[in-house]
Amino acid sequence: MRKSKADAALTRQQIVSTAANEFRLNGITATGIVPLMSKVGLTQGGFYKHFESKDQLVAEACTVALEGLVTKFRLASAAGGEDGFMSIIDSYLSEAHRDNQEQGCPLAAMGSELVRAGEVTRQASSQGFNDLVEVMRKSLGRLGEEQARSQAVFAMAAMVGALTMSRIMLDEEAASTVLNDVKHHLSLV
Repeated sequence: MRKSKADAALTRQQIVSTAANEFRLNGITATGIVPLMSKVGLTQGGFYKHFESKDQLVAEACTVALEGLVTKFRLASAAGGEDGFMSIIDSYLSEAHRDNQEQGCPLAAMGSELVRAGEVTRQASSQGFNDLVEVMRKSLGRLGEEQARSQAVFAMAAMVGALTMSRIMLDEEAASTVLNDVKHHLSLV
């Protein structure tokens, strides 16, 4: 029995959402198509009804994950009011974000693999980074546009690096210190 277009779209959405979580948790290379499809109750053959390649899925999963993070940035900025910039930083450089890799920033979780990804995936990742920077730029309204963008790029790069390093470190206290030190330096912006 054939699925309706709406059912097929929902299945595709479930695959992309599950892939976004799995790629962030396990990495792109370590996430196989067979186990991924099994998580959504489908077979490997079902994968090719929805996607031409794993690269296509990776690009779409990155887009979805980054769109979710952009939404979180917007909410944090709005909640922070006049200090939306620091509200974003506090949310991103939190222990909760560090410890929830599956739902966290795909740039920090998969950055080293995204460097070697195909053009479509790198474009999706670049667009997501720029969208995050734009939310941060807008939260720095007190600065001129060019200076605010420069500060936002710097902050975003520092945050991704700090989150990545805090996840690498085995000593939880040292990992938290990395987050707090970067948060402190960004508060001086």
